[in-house]
Amino acid sequence: MTTIKKSAPRNKTLTLSEKEKLSLKERLLTIENLKSGKSTMNKTINADTIKALKYLPNGFADLIIIDPPYNLTKDFNGHIFKKMSNKEYDAYLKTWFPAVCKKLKPNGSLYLCGDWKCTSALERAMEKELTVLNRITWQREKGRGAANNWKNGMEDIWFGVKNPKDYYFNIKAVMMRRKVYAPYKEGGKPKDWEETENGNFRDTCPSNFWDDISIPFWSMSENTPHPTQKPEKLYAKLILASSKKGDVVFDPFLGSGTASVVAKKLGRKYVGIELNEEYALMAEKRLKAATKDKTIQGYQDGIFWERNTSIEQKKK
Repeated sequence: MTTIKKSAPRNKTLTLSEKEKLSLKERLLTIENLKSGKSTMNKTINADTIKALKYLPNGFADLIIIDPPYNLTKDFNGHIFKKMSNKEYDAYLKTWFPAVCKKLKPNGSLYLCGDWKCTSALERAMEKELTVLNRITWQREKGRGAANNWKNGMEDIWFGVKNPKDYYFNIKAVMMRRKVYAPYKEGGKPKDWEETENGNFRDTCPSNFWDDISIPFWSMSENTPHPTQKPEKLYAKLILASSKKGDVVFDPFLGSGTASVVAKKLGRKYVGIELNEEYALMAEKRLKAATKDKTIQGYQDGIFWERNTSIEQKKK
């Protein structure tokens, strides 16, 4: 007799029933749909990125967020991406990155994610197509320890634009609220900070090092089985800073849907491409839920909070 293992009561990791799969599959677009000219706006395209790009118009995206396979051997639900030599990985990027950049508007922005092993290759690829403005490094509080090396606790995001003199960037939309431990007063009143019943806080401009991101845990409703899922809070910062409401956010390696989901929650349009059908279906389930649930962990009332802080306790 087979015993079915039940998840812990607090485990919110997304699952798909067979009934849900059948229903959600009807929402996906295929290459055949693209060939027939079906609209891709606010859709998930279940196809190979290189093939699908041929049918997407150039210059349609205001913001592109890319989380490609890093140069590591990784199993993406049966699709194995194998580690390459540095030269081979450079060649791999050339097969799709220039084509993706063509989809960006003349005043658009692009963010490209990577780890320390492939970040130099990503920079080289971006410099050939765009103007690099910055490299964001964000801290991962999860990760395996290493006996003979430093534990990897960081990832990079390269920020580039087509026209360094004409692009959108809203720093006020991504202010960071931090606790003030040594409050300074001028004339008896707080200077550049706010005094509340639950503590003293200051809203600051974010730097290119982010230490407030929480990787999706099994107890978080945004969590999925995808092995390299990006947090909604991480993408919320990119989308709020580099796009306006109604703009189009494009992700050519959508995974389980974070870019599209956050774009929808924040009032943007979206287009995503994902090769694996299971992940594409997960994206559609999350998008369906986002119609009603607009919450983003760590972000509320236009402010990003420090990691592991309770927003409700700190509200006025």
